[in-house]
Amino acid sequence: MSAFIDDLSSTQLYTAIVAATCGLCYVLMGPGDVLNLPSPSSLNLQGNAKETSFSTFKRKQQPKWYLFKYINMGVIAMFLCSVAIFLMNASSYIHNGAMTQFLTGWSLCLCYFFGFLGVFFVHDEVSKEGEEATEDDTNAERKEGKIVSPPRVKKVVHPPAASAPVCSDPASFQPTASAPFNKEMIKELSDDVIADLVLQNKLKDHELEKRLDPFRAVTVRRIIASAKLAQVNNGNTSILNNLPQSPSLDYSKVYGANCEIVVGYLPLPVGMVGPLTLNNESVYVPMATTEGCLVASTNRGAKAICQGGGAHARVVKDGITRAPCVRMATAMDAADLKVWCETPSNFQLLKQAFESTTSFGKLLECTATVAGKNVYLRLVCFAGDAMGMNMVSKGSLKVIDVLQETFPSLQLVALSGNMCTDKKAAATNWLHGRGKSVVVEAIIPKQVVKTTLKTTVEALVHVNINKNLIGSAMAGALGGFNAHASNIVTAIFLATGQDPAQNVESSNCITLMEETPEGDLWISCTMPSIEVGTVGGGTTLAAQSACLEMIGCKGGSRDQPGKNAQRLAQVVAAATMAGELSLLSALAANTLVQAHMTHNRKSTK
Repeated sequence: MSAFIDDLSSTQLYTAIVAATCGLCYVLMGPGDVLNLPSPSSLNLQGNAKETSFSTFKRKQQPKWYLFKYINMGVIAMFLCSVAIFLMNASSYIHNGAMTQFLTGWSLCLCYFFGFLGVFFVHDEVSKEGEEATEDDTNAERKEGKIVSPPRVKKVVHPPAASAPVCSDPASFQPTASAPFNKEMIKELSDDVIADLVLQNKLKDHELEKRLDPFRAVTVRRIIASAKLAQVNNGNTSILNNLPQSPSLDYSKVYGANCEIVVGYLPLPVGMVGPLTLNNESVYVPMATTEGCLVASTNRGAKAICQGGGAHARVVKDGITRAPCVRMATAMDAADLKVWCETPSNFQLLKQAFESTTSFGKLLECTATVAGKNVYLRLVCFAGDAMGMNMVSKGSLKVIDVLQETFPSLQLVALSGNMCTDKKAAATNWLHGRGKSVVVEAIIPKQVVKTTLKTTVEALVHVNINKNLIGSAMAGALGGFNAHASNIVTAIFLATGQDPAQNVESSNCITLMEETPEGDLWISCTMPSIEVGTVGGGTTLAAQSACLEMIGCKGGSRDQPGKNAQRLAQVVAAATMAGELSLLSALAANTLVQAHMTHNRKSTK
């Protein structure tokens, strides 16, 4: 090698050094993969947007900056070592011809120092500035040396919808006269251009069916929805890809999981409510329904909530329940069993047995209720992101095994003794909760009540007291102190793959309204038993999974088990409040019948 280098001319040696430098530059700074993302202009959703386009831009993959840290250390160490070696025996190296090798190595080191040494340090400072700027906007965390990236990294708040299909507003029944395009002109435009017009508020979203046709209107609206959803889902424009636009169903996903003796399926239209500002970020809510006016009305409530600054929701309790019915030899034995189960040290034995059957489940409570010889053991279990019925049922059987060792006379009558209580109206769910217990509130300025909801704060409070509170009490309602919570709950359940039969207890809700000292409207919904999950069951189907991704809670949370299911519960509560707000406003303004006669009646001819 030494002889080869000695034979090279200065020009050849310099060319070799430059070639090596360029090669190193290509490896480190390589061209990267091209990633297509929606352009910022295509996602400019502000009401005063002057220009919107659905073109895409190309962003190159970042160079491998992190490698410079290790290369810098290696090159510096090599340079210092070579200098030290040379100085220890400089005279011999000068006379035996080895000087050329040292000069070549030092030249390469100097080339690297001039070209690359400072790159890592400069990039490191830029990265620190970027991290400080976005620290409050990111949820990505490092856990056990691995980067965990939740589906939603940055909170985005969209302005209230510039136009909402307000079916209870008589003025909305009339076509918009101010639109600068006639029907035939609109039809000649491309889908992307029409979507641009909607995003620029030059064309009303809910008029697409009238100006185009129902099929093409859905295609255009999906472009609009994808653009909006991309802004609140890290630029992901494919969220709606698995939400069918034309009839389709993967029956292989259904077999052994969702239905038996399958002969077909029923397509349900899915509407999208939003933006709805919840906990300082915008969310869009999918609702599957055949009830005309429901999505439009809920969207009006969402608009009013956004105009008031948004809603805030919190999960105050999280635990699914199962209540096995067991029978003892005597009523005294039943009483002994109750006392034993509620002794803290004994509960720890039950907890240990229960949790041996699951990776995520945690037994939180065991409450025993005695009825003669019968004992009903209401077990409360934290189930992570699953709705949890299978999990709590499996754990309950293990609890029974432990109890039978202590109480040989104990007989299991039924794994579910109806004190759970599942899919039935029950005071125990209303009082003690089941699933997620959520409270949500918002303040609606009096001017918004007047202009968007077309009524007054005083009228709303009056209707709510006399209808939702007094009227429900006179009817002997159980958990039904609301206008139509089950409407919204069921629509979201169908869209997101929940068990629709659990809307019975999940719709437990009390809606409260007050006039604030400033004359604005305060509204809250308290829902003690929302039973939802983001893994298992119907959530595995493609369309339902797409709707969960629309909300930002698809699958299980990798950094905090239960986080996604809790988010879904909060969205259900907030959307319910939006629906309550709009319907009560229609009742207060006496426009409900007119709205439904206009939007929920269609000729069959």
